[in-house]
Parts: sequence; structure tokens; C-alpha cells
Amino acid sequence: MKVNTQLLSENFSQQIINRDNINILDLDREEIINQFKSYGFLLFRGFENSVDTFTEFTNSLSKDFMDYTGGVFNRRIINGNATILTVNDFKDEIKLHGEMYYQKDIPLMLWFFCAHPASEDGETILCDGRQLFNELSSPLKELFRNKKLKFLGHLDKERWQTQYKTDDLRVVEQTCKSNNLLLQINEDESIDLQFISPAIHSSRCGKYPTFINSLLPAIHRYKNVVCFDDDSEITDDIVSELNELADRITTEISWKKGDILMVDNTRIMHGRRAFSDNQREIYLRLCSPAFPF
Repeated sequence: MKVNTQLLSENFSQQIINRDNINILDLDREEIINQFKSYGFLLFRGFENSVDTFTEFTNSLSKDFMDYTGGVFNRRIINGNATILTVNDFKDEIKLHGEMYYQKDIPLMLWFFCAHPASEDGETILCDGRQLFNELSSPLKELFRNKKLKFLGHLDKERWQTQYKTDDLRVVEQTCKSNNLLLQINEDESIDLQFISPAIHSSRCGKYPTFINSLLPAIHRYKNVVCFDDDSEITDDIVSELNELADRITTEISWKKGDILMVDNTRIMHGRRAFSDNQREIYLRLCSPAFPF
């Protein structure tokens, strides 16, 4: 079934609208893939979607689903499927970021499903990392080309058992090794972690530099967890310039029940506005595309 599309905002973004009362599973797969490759994210709106439909639809376009081992937020599992997770660990704002860019193994693609929108606020925000890089000032481009980001973490025993889904430090050691995380185990069985990563990455085709990382939420929510790889400070001026630029080119998703959002996690940063509604339910899947990418 041919897809009906329209621009989501004045920024580079696209939504697929159900004007013909069709099932999302009947949409033309190749057209979805082509639109996704062009825009970096797609919003599917107006379809009668359930968690089961969301699962089947995402399974048809994705592979290598992840269970969020090593992820820093608490995620509640939905329908007993460890690859379908809530995103409502807390209600505060989350700054723009690439998912899990504080370790080597990242999901290449993200899916979001709106089971229940907030009565107000709680919008998901999206920003094209290619465009953000292009609009960086020359000094910032030079700075981020020459310096990498260093992420630091300290987890007590209870926290690392939750985050790594094990009580065996040997499993944690192996997971950290495979993710290029420097691990230190302390006498009280707490651990310290260190990960160094560029702020700028090449696009999947290798042609476009892309600003995508976990810098902004890390420096917004926590103290002393991120700096440059030479241990120099990421100053307030740097963070302010990044936030101001990102705000100018951000697209907002004001959720409607049944919406599905497909995101390229190698190009598009995402975040959310703060909210207060306890009924807000947005689900997440982390995976790779089941098509050449």
C-alpha cells in the first residue's frame, strides 16, 4: 500500500499519515525504507496501533533487538518482552542525545510507541546531527574534531547489578571489555567506569560528519561525569552554544495515541520536554535495521 506523506515541520522531517483507514502492516516496505534513509526519522500517525501491532511492525523492519544492558536509566519491561521498554523513569527534561553513546555498542535504530500521551507537555524532540554539525561555529568544529569526550561513572553494587542485569562481576568485566569501557572494581564491590568517544561521527555512508553523542544530557543531569579526553573542562559557554543551536533546528513530536516513531540513531539526536502527567506511556525498542543501511 502506497504511503501518504507530509512534512512534519519546517525542519527536515517527514510523517506518514493514515488517510485511507489502512493497517500499518500493509504499508509499502520499500517506500518506508527509502523515506527513512532520506529523512533520518519517520512518524506514523493515524493508524490503529496496539503494542502487539507495534511489535509486529518493528519486527518486520528490524533485527538484533537489544535489552538495554548497560543503559543508565531504569526501564520497565512491557508484556514480558525485554526488548519493549518504557521511557518514563522520571519526568524531567532530557537534552538531545544519541542513545547509549556512552559505550561502544549502540542501537543503530530506535522505535518509539505512544501507548498514552501526556495531557500536556512531554513532547519528544529530534535534531538532525548532520545539520547541527554544519551549523556549529568554526571554533567548535575545530574543538570537537581535536578532542574526544570522556564519560565517567561510579556505580555501587546494587546499581551495577541492575544496570548490567547480573550479580557476577566477571560478566560485567566481559561486557565492559566488549564495549571499550575501562573498568575499576573497588574493595566495596562498587565499580568505576570510563569511556572515551568522539563527539562527531561519520554518517553510515561515510560522506557526512554528524554531531551525535550523549554530552548534553550527561552534563545537564549529573556533575563531573563528562569532560574532554585530556581532562579539560567542557565549559558553560560550549554547552550554551550547543543548546541554543540545537533549539533552533529541533523538531517537536506532540504525541497522539498510537503514534510510532522510527529514528536513525547514527544521525538523529532525540530528547524530551518535561511533563507531570503520570499517565504518559511511551515505549522504546533498540535495534538495527533489517535492510541495507
